[in-house]
Amino acid sequence: MSYLEYQVKSVPTGFRKILYANWALVALLTAVASIGFLMLYSVAGGTLSRWAEPQMIRFGMGLTAMFIVAMVPIWFWRNVSGLAYAASLVLLVFVEFFGVTGMGAQRWIDLGFMRLQPSEVMKITLVMFLAAYYDWLDIKKVSHPFWVAIPLVLILIPTALVLNQPDLGTAILLVAGGGIVMFLAGVSWWYFGAVIAGGVGLVTAVFTSRGQPWQLLKDYQYRRIDTFLDPASDPLGAGYHITQSKIALGSGGFSGRGFMQGTQSRLNFLPEKHTDFIFTTLAEEFGFIGGFSLLVLYALIILFCIMSAIQNSDRFASLMTLGIAATFFLFFAVNMSMVMGLAPVVGVPLPLVSYGGSAMLVLMAAFGLVQSAHIHRPRAK
Repeated sequence: MSYLEYQVKSVPTGFRKILYANWALVALLTAVASIGFLMLYSVAGGTLSRWAEPQMIRFGMGLTAMFIVAMVPIWFWRNVSGLAYAASLVLLVFVEFFGVTGMGAQRWIDLGFMRLQPSEVMKITLVMFLAAYYDWLDIKKVSHPFWVAIPLVLILIPTALVLNQPDLGTAILLVAGGGIVMFLAGVSWWYFGAVIAGGVGLVTAVFTSRGQPWQLLKDYQYRRIDTFLDPASDPLGAGYHITQSKIALGSGGFSGRGFMQGTQSRLNFLPEKHTDFIFTTLAEEFGFIGGFSLLVLYALIILFCIMSAIQNSDRFASLMTLGIAATFFLFFAVNMSMVMGLAPVVGVPLPLVSYGGSAMLVLMAAFGLVQSAHIHRPRAK
């Protein structure tokens, strides 16, 4: 035993857990959040109190929550995953009847000190429960139709509730996140081929149903699709958001206009500049260099999660870590695609950068689960 190993083993269990934490991941999360603070300070016109300061407080709370979750053994989170999923489902049903409405959607529960968005919680608890399910299930049964149907039901129930809010972006993330966990668990490729074929049929049905009594999407969602396909068709109406976003992205060039020098955000041409479209502010002020740097930080977070999952011999912990990493990837991939005009505007925030309470706290708690899996993974004696 080396001197360092002796020192680590001589430390009390609680302190030893702190030493085993993935501190590189903590540093990366802090770096990304700091970029968010900087951008929120900029879009507020050089003041902390409006958006940046509340976001800093939330990140501090989230960091605390991450370490609290990380200190709890991973077997505990496996055992309560079903309860966590059920609680999230109850909250989604509660929103249907008593939720707070904002911007035409009923998605939040008012807790007084903050608004909780249960769909954000469901993104993580769904991954937890599916990971626990496949940890329990015999590997030989993974692709059996009966055992495939169960996780599909677990995914589709919350998806239907979220679509009814309506929140198409989160519904897409739930389906995609759940599907990725199923894929990683070893479900046969044939099922995914059938889903893709069904998706093509669904897209056809969506367009066919427009204007019919059985219309599948809301009118504003169809307008978003129209805007995605041809933003110039209504530059001052439905196409305004994406048109201004592209102007901001293009004006940043390679190195940007400079901190707090972005005309689109400073003159309020850019809509939702502190939430969904904050990436365009970053690209306008810091150009390609700023946008690419943020993307590198995101990629490193994903890489650290993948490395931790590969090193973990616990099936639940490994699947959960990869599922959370995939959900995190979908967050920023959808948001960036959305603001660049590569995907319809579906209201997905940029993780750890966009202003918001629920998304920040839930995401940090999710990385607490990743840390718990990393800290409590089996180690050679």
